[in-house]
Amino acid sequence: MIVFDLCCAAGGHRFEAWFASSDSFADQQARGLIACPVCGDAEVKKAVMAPRVGAKSNQAAPVAVAPPANTADPSPELVRKVLAEIAAKQAEMLPQSRWVGRDFAAAARAMHEGRAAEDLIHGQASPQEAQALHEDGIAAMPLLVPIVPPDAIN
Repeated sequence: MIVFDLCCAAGGHRFEAWFASSDSFADQQARGLIACPVCGDAEVKKAVMAPRVGAKSNQAAPVAVAPPANTADPSPELVRKVLAEIAAKQAEMLPQSRWVGRDFAAAARAMHEGRAAEDLIHGQASPQEAQALHEDGIAAMPLLVPIVPPDAIN
Protein backbone atom coordinates (compact mmCIF):
# COMPACT_ATOMS: atom_id res chain seq x y z
CA MET A 1 0.00 0.00 0.00
CA ILE A 2 1.13 3.55 -0.73
CA VAL A 3 -0.25 6.87 0.47
CA PHE A 4 -0.30 9.94 -1.74
CA ASP A 5 -0.99 13.55 -0.87
CA LEU A 6 -3.53 14.73 -3.44
CA CYS A 7 -4.85 18.16 -4.44
CA CYS A 8 -7.97 19.16 -6.37
CA ALA A 9 -7.81 21.72 -9.16
CA ALA A 10 -11.02 23.55 -8.25
CA GLY A 11 -10.34 24.55 -4.65
CA GLY A 12 -6.76 23.48 -4.06
CA HIS A 13 -7.95 21.23 -1.24
CA ARG A 14 -5.24 18.84 -0.03
CA PHE A 15 -6.04 15.35 1.19
CA GLU A 16 -4.38 11.97 1.31
CA ALA A 17 -5.49 8.63 -0.07
CA TRP A 18 -4.14 5.07 0.01
CA PHE A 19 -3.59 2.98 -3.13
CA ALA A 20 -2.27 -0.48 -3.86
CA SER A 21 0.40 1.01 -6.13
CA SER A 22 1.22 3.99 -8.33
CA ASP A 23 -0.38 2.12 -11.22
CA SER A 24 -3.56 1.68 -9.16
CA PHE A 25 -3.68 5.45 -8.55
CA ALA A 26 -3.17 6.15 -12.28
CA ASP A 27 -5.89 3.65 -13.22
CA GLN A 28 -8.41 5.08 -10.74
CA GLN A 29 -7.54 8.64 -11.79
CA ALA A 30 -8.01 7.80 -15.48
CA ARG A 31 -11.39 6.20 -14.73
CA GLY A 32 -12.55 9.26 -12.75
CA LEU A 33 -12.88 7.29 -9.51
CA ILE A 34 -10.98 9.81 -7.38
CA ALA A 35 -12.67 13.01 -6.22
CA CYS A 36 -11.94 15.71 -3.67
CA PRO A 37 -13.74 14.88 -0.40
CA VAL A 38 -14.36 18.59 0.24
CA CYS A 39 -15.74 19.89 -3.07
CA GLY A 40 -16.19 16.74 -5.19
CA ASP A 41 -13.84 17.92 -7.97
CA ALA A 42 -12.66 14.94 -10.03
CA GLU A 43 -9.61 16.78 -11.40
CA VAL A 44 -7.20 15.49 -8.77
CA LYS A 45 -3.41 15.36 -9.01
CA LYS A 46 -0.60 14.24 -6.78
CA ALA A 47 0.59 17.05 -4.54
CA VAL A 48 4.20 17.64 -3.64
CA MET A 49 4.98 15.68 -0.52
CA ALA A 50 7.94 14.83 1.64
CA PRO A 51 9.04 11.22 1.42
CA ARG A 52 8.33 9.07 4.45
CA VAL A 53 11.72 7.64 5.27
CA GLY A 54 12.10 5.69 8.48
CA ALA A 55 14.89 6.73 10.84
CA LYS A 56 17.76 4.40 11.56
CA SER A 57 17.30 2.48 14.76
CA ASN A 58 20.40 4.10 16.29
CA GLN A 59 19.09 7.65 15.81
CA ALA A 60 16.84 9.72 18.02
CA ALA A 61 13.22 10.20 17.01
CA PRO A 62 12.60 13.37 14.93
CA VAL A 63 11.22 16.42 16.67
CA ALA A 64 7.59 17.15 15.80
CA VAL A 65 7.13 20.28 13.70
CA ALA A 66 4.05 22.44 14.22
CA PRO A 67 1.90 23.11 11.13
CA PRO A 68 2.14 26.57 9.56
CA ALA A 69 0.29 29.26 11.48
CA ASN A 70 -2.10 29.93 8.58
CA THR A 71 -3.39 26.33 8.61
CA ALA A 72 -6.65 26.06 10.53
CA ASP A 73 -8.59 22.95 11.44
CA PRO A 74 -11.94 22.79 9.68
CA SER A 75 -14.84 24.03 11.76
CA PRO A 76 -17.33 21.48 13.15
CA GLU A 77 -19.97 23.02 10.88
CA LEU A 78 -17.79 22.45 7.81
CA VAL A 79 -17.10 18.85 8.86
CA ARG A 80 -20.84 18.21 9.34
CA LYS A 81 -21.60 19.80 5.96
CA VAL A 82 -18.97 17.72 4.14
CA LEU A 83 -20.10 14.49 5.82
CA ALA A 84 -23.71 15.27 4.92
CA GLU A 85 -22.70 15.86 1.29
CA ILE A 86 -20.78 12.56 1.24
CA ALA A 87 -23.78 10.73 2.71
CA ALA A 88 -26.14 12.37 0.19
CA LYS A 89 -23.90 11.46 -2.77
CA GLN A 90 -23.57 7.89 -1.52
CA ALA A 91 -27.36 7.62 -1.05
CA GLU A 92 -27.79 8.91 -4.61
CA MET A 93 -25.33 6.38 -6.05
CA LEU A 94 -26.37 3.24 -4.14
CA PRO A 95 -29.66 2.71 -6.02
CA GLN A 96 -27.63 2.77 -9.26
CA SER A 97 -25.45 -0.11 -8.07
CA ARG A 98 -26.23 -3.75 -7.44
CA TRP A 99 -25.95 -5.36 -3.99
CA VAL A 100 -23.81 -8.52 -4.23
CA GLY A 101 -23.53 -9.24 -0.51
CA ARG A 102 -20.63 -11.37 0.64
CA ASP A 103 -19.78 -12.17 -3.00
CA PHE A 104 -18.29 -8.68 -3.50
CA ALA A 105 -14.67 -9.80 -3.93
CA ALA A 106 -15.60 -12.56 -6.39
CA ALA A 107 -17.88 -10.25 -8.39
CA ALA A 108 -15.26 -7.48 -8.55
CA ARG A 109 -12.59 -9.97 -9.62
CA ALA A 110 -14.88 -11.43 -12.32
CA MET A 111 -15.54 -7.96 -13.77
CA HIS A 112 -11.82 -7.10 -13.64
CA GLU A 113 -10.91 -10.31 -15.47
CA GLY A 114 -13.63 -9.82 -18.11
CA ARG A 115 -15.69 -12.82 -16.95
CA ALA A 116 -18.66 -10.57 -16.07
CA ALA A 117 -20.07 -7.35 -17.47
CA GLU A 118 -18.73 -4.23 -15.77
CA ASP A 119 -21.35 -2.94 -13.41
CA LEU A 120 -21.55 -0.75 -10.33
CA ILE A 121 -21.69 -3.07 -7.35
CA HIS A 122 -21.57 -2.84 -3.59
CA GLY A 123 -21.36 -5.54 -0.97
CA GLN A 124 -19.23 -6.92 1.81
CA ALA A 125 -15.61 -8.10 1.81
CA SER A 126 -13.28 -9.12 4.59
CA PRO A 127 -10.17 -7.01 5.16
CA GLN A 128 -8.11 -9.84 3.63
CA GLU A 129 -10.32 -9.97 0.53
CA ALA A 130 -10.13 -6.18 0.14
CA GLN A 131 -6.33 -6.29 0.50
CA ALA A 132 -6.09 -9.04 -2.14
CA LEU A 133 -8.22 -6.96 -4.55
CA HIS A 134 -5.93 -3.96 -4.09
CA GLU A 135 -2.78 -6.06 -4.49
CA ASP A 136 -4.16 -7.34 -7.80
CA GLY A 137 -4.89 -3.79 -9.00
CA ILE A 138 -8.67 -4.13 -8.73
CA ALA A 139 -10.25 -0.80 -7.85
CA ALA A 140 -12.47 -1.09 -4.77
CA MET A 141 -13.04 1.14 -1.80
CA PRO A 142 -15.13 1.08 1.34
CA LEU A 143 -18.32 3.05 1.52
CA LEU A 144 -17.62 6.17 3.56
CA VAL A 145 -21.00 6.04 5.30
CA PRO A 146 -21.95 2.60 6.67
CA ILE A 147 -25.15 1.04 5.35
CA VAL A 148 -27.39 -1.75 6.57
CA PRO A 149 -27.25 -4.72 4.17
CA PRO A 150 -30.62 -5.21 2.41
CA ASP A 151 -30.98 -8.71 3.85
CA ALA A 152 -30.59 -7.35 7.41
CA ILE A 153 -33.40 -4.78 7.17
CA ASN A 154 -36.54 -5.90 9.00
